[in-house]
Amino acid sequence: MSWIIKNYIKETRENETGAQVYPPGLRHPVAFIYPNVYHLGMSNLGMHILYQMINERGDSACERFFLPDKRLQQEHIKSKTPLLSLENQRPLADFDVIFVMLSFEMDYDNLLTVLDLGNIRLRAAERNQREPLVIIGGPCATFNPEPLAAVADAFVIGEGEETVQHVLDTIYREESKQERLAALAQVPGVYVPSLYTAQYDDEGEFTALLPQEGAPAKVARQWARDIDAYPHTSAIVTSGTEFEDMFIVEVARGCGRHCRFCMAGYCFRKPRPRKLENILADIAKRPERTKKVGLMGAAVSDHPQMAELTEYLVEHKIPFSVASMRADMLTEQIAHALAQSGQRTMTVAPEAGSERMRAAINKGITEEHVYNSIELAAAAGMRNIKLYYMIGLPGEEDEDIVETVEMIKRVRAKMDAVGNKGELVISVNGFVPKPFTPYQWAPLCNVRTLKKRFKILSDGLKKEKRIKLITESLKETVVQSVLARGSRRIGEALLKAHVEGRSLKQVLKEEGLDAEELAERELQVGQPLPWQHLDMGVTQEYLAAELQRSESGKFTPMCFDGCRRCGVCRE
Repeated sequence: MSWIIKNYIKETRENETGAQVYPPGLRHPVAFIYPNVYHLGMSNLGMHILYQMINERGDSACERFFLPDKRLQQEHIKSKTPLLSLENQRPLADFDVIFVMLSFEMDYDNLLTVLDLGNIRLRAAERNQREPLVIIGGPCATFNPEPLAAVADAFVIGEGEETVQHVLDTIYREESKQERLAALAQVPGVYVPSLYTAQYDDEGEFTALLPQEGAPAKVARQWARDIDAYPHTSAIVTSGTEFEDMFIVEVARGCGRHCRFCMAGYCFRKPRPRKLENILADIAKRPERTKKVGLMGAAVSDHPQMAELTEYLVEHKIPFSVASMRADMLTEQIAHALAQSGQRTMTVAPEAGSERMRAAINKGITEEHVYNSIELAAAAGMRNIKLYYMIGLPGEEDEDIVETVEMIKRVRAKMDAVGNKGELVISVNGFVPKPFTPYQWAPLCNVRTLKKRFKILSDGLKKEKRIKLITESLKETVVQSVLARGSRRIGEALLKAHVEGRSLKQVLKEEGLDAEELAERELQVGQPLPWQHLDMGVTQEYLAAELQRSESGKFTPMCFDGCRRCGVCRE
């Protein structure tokens, strides 16, 4: 074994509090891959939750794997050292089952790299009885697993807490690979792609996904009705993450705001706030080394007892932070609580600069809400403001970007007017259409148009010295869009690109396909979609109606008890 790799693992483990290590041979070994670097993977709360649940079984030992950085990748190759677990330095190929948490499209190729480094054959069909089963879960697996259908033995659709124990029980009970796959296909929320055949027409367009006998025609997303029944905190605290020595606590799951671009808002319904007493009990269990508590959730500011929670944290001198706040939910009390905890930046996501586009996406906040949050932040002592925007939203015009520029300038002027001389950071991403949202049929904005609109934005702000503009790569925006709505054919191109060390765009071009054209295609309501065999609970009729409401700027109110609009709460 390379001493460089061995030393890296040793130093990483020494910096952790809370890792669970079991001697080999006492429990079933379960590998858990996060297909990005340790720094990012250990910031993912979902991984922490499942790590705890697997180890709590008593018969299983969960061991973690991450994508090595470029230097360590070369060291693995040069020294012929296979990818090793952090817990026991066990090779990835020695495990019976490999779980993967897949959160971002740009991690698809990273996963293939991790499997390569672990000496795992990429195609599920080529892996034999003695090789591990590869089971992929997470947001990307939930909304469209098809681009990785050739890689995964199975996918977990929905929230893993509801499914992971049934998956492990099934694997431990059955002996042969085929028996395991057949049995897994009967577990609610598990999709076994080898039991389905994709069909295409003469022009290569997807037409259907046909199940073999015994496989369900639809695979329903599983979601936790009582999220307090599961772990909700960091399992391991370390300084080597995005959240240095922070103890993360989930305070709520799902979001009921109906933002029409947001996959999380549709694939993780319904909104479920945790009970305050359970949140406080979790916080009380934090390790001594914890510097701060991170309050996590898709819509933290919508928690009905957010004021009480933050007041408790301040009274007990427990530093805390939140990733972002809705501008219309920020109060004086919460702003002061955040500032007293050492938070120096207020983050708000208007998403669009014009009132017209905010209505189209159903954001539900006004420019006045943003100004109010600036005043509250300044009064509390938070000097810096960060705003998130998207460009290329369906129905957007150049004039909307001009309005975005003017709004940003007004925000800077408002900061100055209230005596806030801190930094204004503007983070801008290109809109990517996602499955199971009203915009799943919408095209990616033409790349030439996107470039023009990014230029309108940057040119409009270049003389503003106290405004920092951060933009995402347009190249990545195109690839994300292709993968997000891709079929198994896109997955084949992805595999070929990885094996040959080329880009996805190059391989697609060889096959007569243009990545930009694929991304910019407008799909028709009612046409077959590669992800149509999955059931998120939200009906396609509801999504189509929301698309129409977007075009006319009609507002959809947030979820409420007794609502039956979208289909998730129909039972």
